[in-house]
Amino acid sequence: MTRTLATGNHVAGYALALAGEANRDARGCCAGAYPITPQTEIIEYLSDFSFSRGRVVLVESEHSAMGVCIGASLAGARAFTASSSNGLAYMTENIFSAGYYRLPIVMMAVNRTLGPPWNIWVDQGDSLMMRDAAWLQFYCDSHQDLLDTTLMAFRVAEDHRVMLPVIVALDGFVTSHTQMVADLPTQEQVDEFLPNCLIPHGLKHAHPTTVGGMTMPNETEHHRFEIQQSMENAISVLEEARNEFEGIFGRRPAGALETFEIEDAETILVACNTMARTLHNVINERRARGEKIGMIRLKMFRPFPREELLKAIGNAKRVGVMDRNHSPGSGGIFWQEIAATLIGRNDVLLQDYLVGLGGGDVTPENVNAIIDDLNRRESASTPEWKDTSV
Repeated sequence: MTRTLATGNHVAGYALALAGEANRDARGCCAGAYPITPQTEIIEYLSDFSFSRGRVVLVESEHSAMGVCIGASLAGARAFTASSSNGLAYMTENIFSAGYYRLPIVMMAVNRTLGPPWNIWVDQGDSLMMRDAAWLQFYCDSHQDLLDTTLMAFRVAEDHRVMLPVIVALDGFVTSHTQMVADLPTQEQVDEFLPNCLIPHGLKHAHPTTVGGMTMPNETEHHRFEIQQSMENAISVLEEARNEFEGIFGRRPAGALETFEIEDAETILVACNTMARTLHNVINERRARGEKIGMIRLKMFRPFPREELLKAIGNAKRVGVMDRNHSPGSGGIFWQEIAATLIGRNDVLLQDYLVGLGGGDVTPENVNAIIDDLNRRESASTPEWKDTSV
């Protein structure tokens, strides 16, 4: 283990490279690669890495990058890629295909605002537009969290009780291009944590098969039912992987969510990614003034951890959701999921706050204004826009 000051993109590339190399005694690894700001450095890192048995395939578009991953994964390789924003949008058809093919591909989504108008800064609309694809989704708040989650993603995705692809999301520029200290594992540790990738429905020369052919309605219905079962398995598989990760690397990564000061909290704020780090500091300050306030950092978005969230909210009377995303005509996407989770909890006031869209700063002042607004409320309203520019 080496403690290093590195950018988020460097950490992501390092984790992908070591995970790919760990499959060298099986079918090796493959990355479909196409650059887009702010994830390009991840692809550059992978292109420079000397895989014992693997390739980085440079293609002409994001759609083709995911196509390469699909072909490689069907052939039994450990497959991965990275993209952002409109690159993810261009990749959409193959993103859905990868999920429905049940291929354990891992993709880094460096969150960037969808255009037009063109904006290279962070919000989560790009990865969250894939919320109905058959992909697990994790959101990371730090460089260490990013590294650990990337390794965990392969372990969970390739488990035969899951066998679904994973998006690992990080904030563009805020995480991707800033430097932070992280403990980088050795190849030997990653080898121990990640067994060989074995895809039971992969292509075999000895037994030629067709993949993705025409099906009848009842077969499609059963196919979707199996995907739902795999999604439901993912949280327990994640917990098993956390236990094994801790035994090998000496630290315990975050699970589906993390909580802070919720035991007696009357007011709880929910956030994810780097916004949660700012929120954490504000909670500390307000706790010091005697306020009964806590926070939940949502790390897993798909499958959505409903039982864990309900338990964490407990007896709180007010819940505010900080959404760095926007579903036009509705509101924040995390808020929608939490509202569905709280059906039947008429004792909880749930309010959505749209903040940081398009890369706007989420400052302690923003967060304090949200908390003050939430504490004054007697009832919920339509989503509140809390950017300083609105």
